[in-house]
Amino acid sequence: MAFHQRSISLPSRPLSKVEEELHSIEACISSASLTIDTISDGLRRLGDIYSSIAEIMCLPSNQVCSSQQRKLLDGEMECSLELLDLCNAMNEVFTGLKAIVQDLQVSLRKGDDAVVQAKIQSYIRLVKTAKKHSTKTVKNAVSDKESRMVKLLSEAREITTSLFESTIQLLSKQIAMPKFSLISKAFQKKNSVICNEEQLQVLECCIGDLEAGAGLLFRRLIQSRVTLLNVLSS
Repeated sequence: MAFHQRSISLPSRPLSKVEEELHSIEACISSASLTIDTISDGLRRLGDIYSSIAEIMCLPSNQVCSSQQRKLLDGEMECSLELLDLCNAMNEVFTGLKAIVQDLQVSLRKGDDAVVQAKIQSYIRLVKTAKKHSTKTVKNAVSDKESRMVKLLSEAREITTSLFESTIQLLSKQIAMPKFSLISKAFQKKNSVICNEEQLQVLECCIGDLEAGAGLLFRRLIQSRVTLLNVLSS
């Protein structure tokens, strides 16, 4: 009987830890001090969270679902596909932005103002495209208090979408906002071009980290979706 009690209580411990981690990321998103580095870390943490969710779903206690839970999990299957599409689209955006920033560095060194302006416009257009992607994903959290697993999946999806939205907002400010613009300052003084190239190098590295984080998250989302499919098929 004692062993039976331990097997029942085991799932609640990882669930609680995952919930705490999700709330921690949510707090970071709403923080005024949010940075690209913080977001990159958030993407990696979300990847770990989805791995934990997949492990929890594999526990024997979560293999048996009521008809209501199965219906809600079916809904999460559809939403998970949308989230995968978003994550893949964002990863492609990060790859494109990184390439543009690399081209900007080359154009600045050459002093080719026309190409610089063209690359700035390309950066802005790509950020706007990413903003449209992030607003399409369904984010509504379920209110089903009887299924912590479904609620956890819903919250993770909502926080993931919010994190991508915050990413786009921050990336748009790197070049589009005049007073923070790396490029506008480069034309004020020729001797500041070197400094701005260095800032662009930092931005390139930051976007590379976002790309890596989104790639990791994408793989973990696939893992979670496969596990969810197995649960529904059992």
